[in-house]
Amino acid sequence: MKKALKITGITILIIFFMLIAIPFAFQGQIKDMVKSFINDNLNAKVEFSDVSLSFIRSFPQAHVTVDDLVITNYKPFENETFATAKNIAFTMSVKELFKSANEDPIVVNSIAIDEALLTLKTDAFGNNNYDITKEKANASVSADSSGGFAFDIEDYNINNSAFTYIDEKSNTQIYISELNHSGNGTFSEEQSQLDTETSANISMSIDSTQYLNENAIKLDALIGMNLKEQKYTFMENKGYINQLPLVFDGYVQQLEDGQDIDITFENPESSFKDFLAVIPEAYSKNMSSVETTGDFKVNGIIKGKVTETTIPTLDINIVSNNASFKYPDLPKRVNNISINTSIKNTSGNVDDTFVNIKTLNFTIDDDVFKSNAVIRNLTKNMLVNANIDGTLNLANITKAYPIDFDKQLSGILKGKLNTSFDMNAIETNAYERIKNNGSVSLTDFVFSSEDIVNPIQINTANMTFNPGNVSLNSFDAKTGTSDFKATGTIKNLLGFLLSDKKLQGNFNVNSNNFVLSDFMVEDETATKDSNKTTSESESLKIPDFLDCTINANAKTVVYDNLTLKDVNGTLAIKDQEANLQNLTSNLFDGVLALTGTVSTKTDVPVFNLNLGAEDFDLSKSFKDLELLQNLAPIAKALQGKLNTVIKLQGTLDEEFSPNLSTISGDAFAELLTTSINKNEASVLNKLNGALNFIDFDKIDLKDIKTRLDFSNGLVNVKPFNLKYKDIGIVVSGAHGFDKTLNYNAVFEVPAKYLGSEVNRLIGKINDPEVNKITIPVTANITGTYSSPKVQTDLTSGVSNLTKQLIEIEKQKLLDKGKDKVSDILGGILGGTKNETTKDSTSVKTDTTKTSDPLKEGVKDLLGGLLKNRKKKQDSTKNQ
Repeated sequence: MKKALKITGITILIIFFMLIAIPFAFQGQIKDMVKSFINDNLNAKVEFSDVSLSFIRSFPQAHVTVDDLVITNYKPFENETFATAKNIAFTMSVKELFKSANEDPIVVNSIAIDEALLTLKTDAFGNNNYDITKEKANASVSADSSGGFAFDIEDYNINNSAFTYIDEKSNTQIYISELNHSGNGTFSEEQSQLDTETSANISMSIDSTQYLNENAIKLDALIGMNLKEQKYTFMENKGYINQLPLVFDGYVQQLEDGQDIDITFENPESSFKDFLAVIPEAYSKNMSSVETTGDFKVNGIIKGKVTETTIPTLDINIVSNNASFKYPDLPKRVNNISINTSIKNTSGNVDDTFVNIKTLNFTIDDDVFKSNAVIRNLTKNMLVNANIDGTLNLANITKAYPIDFDKQLSGILKGKLNTSFDMNAIETNAYERIKNNGSVSLTDFVFSSEDIVNPIQINTANMTFNPGNVSLNSFDAKTGTSDFKATGTIKNLLGFLLSDKKLQGNFNVNSNNFVLSDFMVEDETATKDSNKTTSESESLKIPDFLDCTINANAKTVVYDNLTLKDVNGTLAIKDQEANLQNLTSNLFDGVLALTGTVSTKTDVPVFNLNLGAEDFDLSKSFKDLELLQNLAPIAKALQGKLNTVIKLQGTLDEEFSPNLSTISGDAFAELLTTSINKNEASVLNKLNGALNFIDFDKIDLKDIKTRLDFSNGLVNVKPFNLKYKDIGIVVSGAHGFDKTLNYNAVFEVPAKYLGSEVNRLIGKINDPEVNKITIPVTANITGTYSSPKVQTDLTSGVSNLTKQLIEIEKQKLLDKGKDKVSDILGGILGGTKNETTKDSTSVKTDTTKTSDPLKEGVKDLLGGLLKNRKKKQDSTKNQ
């Protein structure tokens, strides 16, 4: 007995190891078999990492697995992935492994596909990416053909997979995710039954209209199969759309040119809770505890052929009467719900499908809301005709239904409106095809958006809808600390509300207080504020949904640290660019005029502006306006008035203020001033110390005019003139926005201001013309505005003037004539001697008489000249 058990155990062990080892002998044959099947049947590039065989996993059948399958299309979808699968497993009889690829078909009994991704695509020219089977492939799946595979499937399953269908011609997209499907039956018999279970999430859009969005579907179906006629009949089944149960009857039959469909369906129950079940669970929340009254029925018939030119006819109806619902955790109940909607197509032409919402009514508290609509031409240019009549307290929406908004809604909406339009008219702004009639009012509404910094509180808004436009009769709102009232015309309100079109219109806006930063998108570095609604990742931007012209009149406008009064002008906004036209304001006790553009289309905002200022108070403007401080820092010390015209361009920083290191432009300035603030005049005080003959407190500063240009943080100042008594001053040079200075001030100084020695010499000459002589004295100003350095050439100027005076006196002496010169020279050179002239006239000099100082000076000056003259005469004699 022990021996028998031992032999049995050894035998089982040997068989077990053979079951493990033998598959390795067939690896090459299996790979060849798979490659042969692919090459014979598919016109596509197919790759896989491995093919494996096991006798253990599906014993006593063989288990074949293909890993990491990738199928890639050839032209016209070259290099696009058609399908991938993590693995595909087949089970089959062991004897099937011994068939060659050219013998009878290899029979497969089951298939399991894991994590497959399949994309079916039709391009705009009608090409299909799934047309990859070769012509002989149809014969290869037949039981009578030789080679390839035949299927005698008992069960199959598809796990954690996804399916995509894209039709570019009809602009249709279907996405199925989290697909799990299994079925078992006998496919080899002409008539059999297939028991299936399916679950997935489905999204579908046609012509940019979303009909399903991640809706959960389930279907447990027993399907009768007539393989000879390729007809599949729903026998026992129950499906779910989200949580709405539906039962099906009918069949689907495959035809040569399409499919023949005859299906009826309805919800087996009639509770209004079935209607809430249609809504995705993410929005409807937990329905198990929802209280409902009233009925709800869905039924439909889909009948006809699916071909390239036709669809089945449709007759789908949704009806509910006198229904209500209340969520246990919410305070409000929705009552008197009436729904009567149908989806129909009576011709089989897809363009004739339409939705008729005959009734959609409900009440919340005392608010009654009624509506109806007809929507046609669903797959192309959708046509809408709708009527709305009712009152809705927006705050009650979240109190009656579990929907989450970023901010709590509030406000009362009242409207009676008929609208008729097609989507193409909205997209192309074809206003003549947009027919609106009626009125809508909104009170106490709060609007929050990532496109604005602060919520906008709309106190009242009244609109009249006209064909082609909307008249804004009144609009009273606040945001942040700003208030504004408006009237005007809106051209495409429906385009703004129903699509991504911009808000177009012309508006007249009046405001008592308008703070520019209240209307901008917040920067990520900005201080957090509880009433901010924007994300912390965006910079200051002009809202891109605006395409409008605003005629503004504001008593106070706050921009950065400036407060502008009585602002009037036109602002044209489009594509994140604001065009300022004839904007005027009272500022710094004068008038400001502004034209130009500000754009936030780029990551860094840019501006290009022309600025005019008239009668600006100098001390106020240079104290509060950093731009002026940098253009003319010395003007901060002046008191009076300023007229200027400035052209400038550059970028804006995160606070929407000019980035001074980037600005460039030019300016003309006129200073109308009479005094200097010594506390701010460090440069002038420094000049006072270097040039003691000028009192800068008395300098003439009236009507100073200058031009300057600036770029790269440097301001170049063209020469301009000043005057102090009879001293002319010319100033020119440059300074940086970093307050560094490099200026020259040239003073045309009359000789009389240059010290006692010069004045004593002038007195000796005793000539009125000498008093008119001036010399240029240059003061070079460097350093910084707060710590200036002044160097002058005053010493060398005085020295040059002295030489000039000596030359003048020398020339005067020479011009007095030979006789007078002889007398003077005789007296100077002879002392007490008598000197005889050529005409024998003699002159006496009293040696006891005090010497004339002028003669003494002239003697010193002319001594050298006489010596030179004598040498010249002697040389003549020697010749």
